[in-house]
Amino acid sequence: MMYFDLINRLKEHLDNDPIVTTTTQGDILDLDLSKATLFPLAHIVINNVTIGSQTTSYNVSIIGMDIVDFSKDASTGFEGNDNELYILNTQLEVMKRICAVMSRGDMYRDGFELDGEPTAEPFTDRFENVVAGFTLSMTVKTPNVMTSC
Repeated sequence: MMYFDLINRLKEHLDNDPIVTTTTQGDILDLDLSKATLFPLAHIVINNVTIGSQTTSYNVSIIGMDIVDFSKDASTGFEGNDNELYILNTQLEVMKRICAVMSRGDMYRDGFELDGEPTAEPFTDRFENVVAGFTLSMTVKTPNVMTSC
C-alpha cells in the first residue's frame, strides 16, 4: 500500500497548495495540455523504485507548471513582456513546500523520508503550450513492511 499512500499523500498536499489548481499523475505524455487544462498544474511521476531489505526507495519527479502569458505591450524591463519569471518563482515555492513537508512535516512523521537532497530544475516551453515551471526530483524512502513467507 505504500505506493498508493505515497501518491495519494503527495496529491493531497499539492491539492491543498494555494498555487496549484490541478494535480495529476502518471505519464506526462498522456496529459492533454491544451488550453482546457486548468493551470497551474502539478504532475507526479514515479520514475523507478528500489526495493531493499529494510526500505523501499521511490525516485519521484513532480512537475509544476503554468502557461506563460505574453503582453502585447513592448518589454519595459528585465522581466520582459511575459510572466515567465513570476511562474518560475511561484512554482519553485510549490516545490520548496513539498520538500518541507517531506523533511519535517506530516509526511515525514508518517514514514515518508527524503533520501538525499532534492533538486529542482527550471524549464520553459517544454510541452504543447508555452509553459514554464520546475521539475522537482527526489528520492523518498519508506519502511519495507512486506513480510517474507
